[in-house]
Amino acid sequence: MVKILIVEDNASMREMLSSIIAEQGFAIDAAADVSSALSLLKNNEYALIVSDLQLPDMDGLSFFKKIKNLQLPFIILTAYGSIEKAVEAIKEGAFDFIAKPVDPDYLLLMIDKALASTHIARENLVLREVLQSELGKTVIIGSSREILREAEKIKLVAQTSTTVLLCGESGTGKELFARAIHTLSPRQSQPFITINSASIPDNLLENELFGHEKGSYTGAYMRQLGKLELAQGGTFFFDEIGDFPIHLQGKILRVLEEKTITRLGSGKLIPLDIRFIFATNQDLENAVAEKRFRQDLYFRITSFPITLPPLRERIDDITLLGEYFIRKLSLEIKKNEFTLSAPAREKLMAYTWPGNVRELQNTIERAVIISRGPIISPEEIILPGKAFPIQDSFSLNGNLKAVASRAQKLAEKLKISQVLAETAFNRSQAAVILEISYKTLLDKIKEYGLTEKD
Repeated sequence: MVKILIVEDNASMREMLSSIIAEQGFAIDAAADVSSALSLLKNNEYALIVSDLQLPDMDGLSFFKKIKNLQLPFIILTAYGSIEKAVEAIKEGAFDFIAKPVDPDYLLLMIDKALASTHIARENLVLREVLQSELGKTVIIGSSREILREAEKIKLVAQTSTTVLLCGESGTGKELFARAIHTLSPRQSQPFITINSASIPDNLLENELFGHEKGSYTGAYMRQLGKLELAQGGTFFFDEIGDFPIHLQGKILRVLEEKTITRLGSGKLIPLDIRFIFATNQDLENAVAEKRFRQDLYFRITSFPITLPPLRERIDDITLLGEYFIRKLSLEIKKNEFTLSAPAREKLMAYTWPGNVRELQNTIERAVIISRGPIISPEEIILPGKAFPIQDSFSLNGNLKAVASRAQKLAEKLKISQVLAETAFNRSQAAVILEISYKTLLDKIKEYGLTEKD
C-alpha cells in the first residue's frame, strides 16, 4: 500500500487531511512538527509528503530543503500571505502548493498527479499495452518499417547485458524503448531505475548517483543509497547522457569499467550487477569534437546504438498512435470511446510534430477532453499556430524602441501562453518554468488577457 506522510501542527486539520486521504486507499502517518516527521522518515518509506508551510520548529520550506535528497514528491499547504514562500519551494523542486482553506478534491488530484509523476500510484498504462510477453509477440505501437526495424533490435539485445545507447529527438519514446528492453530481459523482475542528468543540478548529481553515508556532509543526517545502488540486479536508464557534466563523466566511465561504486563519505567498494541503457537527443560525436563529452566514455556507451525515428518520418503511424491514445485516455477519464473523423486524421497527418509522440499524446488528450463525441472533429484537434505569427500581425510602425517594446510584449505573451498550455494552466508550475515569481505571472496573465479557455 502506498504510504503518505502528513505534517501539520493543527490537530483538527491533521485529522481531516488524514481522513480524506486515507479514504482513497492510502496508508497515512501524521506528525505535528518537523522533528517528529524526521523520526518517521528514518524508519518508514513514503511515496509522498503533504506538509504545512508554518510549523512550530521549522518552516515547511526549510523542511523540504532538509529532506530534498530523498526525492519524495512534496506538496505544501500555505495560507494566502505565504504564497511567495511556497513559490520559492516550487523553485527548489517541491511538486506544488495548495492555498488554505484546502479543497479536498483538488488536494487528492494533486496527490494523484504527484504519485503518477514518480510511477508509484498507478501502473504505466503505455507499458502495459505496448509491451506483452515474448509469447504474445512483443510490439511497439507502430507499423512503419522505420520503427519496426528498431523495435526488432530490442529483442536481439534484451537477452544480453550489453550497454545500449538510445538516440533520437525529444518525445520519440526513448524511455519506452528502455523499459521494453528491461521487460524482455532476464532482469525484468528486478528494479528499473532512471535518472535524467538534465533535470538535476550538477552539485546534486553525484549524490543522486552514488549516495552518501550519515555525516558525510552537512545535512546528511542519515545514510542514503544512490540510484546506482538501488538498481542492483536490474537496469539503470541514464537519460540525456549528453547533458552530463564533463567533470563527472570520468566517474561514470569508471563505474562501467570496474562495476563498483563508493558512497560519498565512505571508502568501501560496492560491487554492482547492473545493465546500463543510455539515451540522448544530442549528436555525441559532435560533443566529443567540441570537448564537451569524453571520447573514451563515448566509445564505451555506443556498443549497441538504437536510433528512434522522429514522428514526421513515421507518417503511417500517426493515426495508429492517435487511436491508441484515444482508447487509453477514454479509459483514464471514464469517457465513452471516441473515433477520429476523416478530416481530423488528415489534419494530424499534415502536421510535422516537432514534439514527436509526446506532443501527439498531449494533442489527443486535449481533443478527448473537449470533444462531446463520439467522433472527434478537426476543430477539436488543436495544433500550434504558425511558427512566426509576428509576420502576419506585427506592426513595424514607429521608431526602433517602440517596435522593440511591442516585440518583447508579443514574445512574452506567446511564451507564457505556451507554458500555461503545457502545464494545463497550473500557474505555480508555469512560474517555476518561466523563472518568474508567482505574482509576476499573475500580473502578466491579467495584462495579456490570458484565460484557461484560451
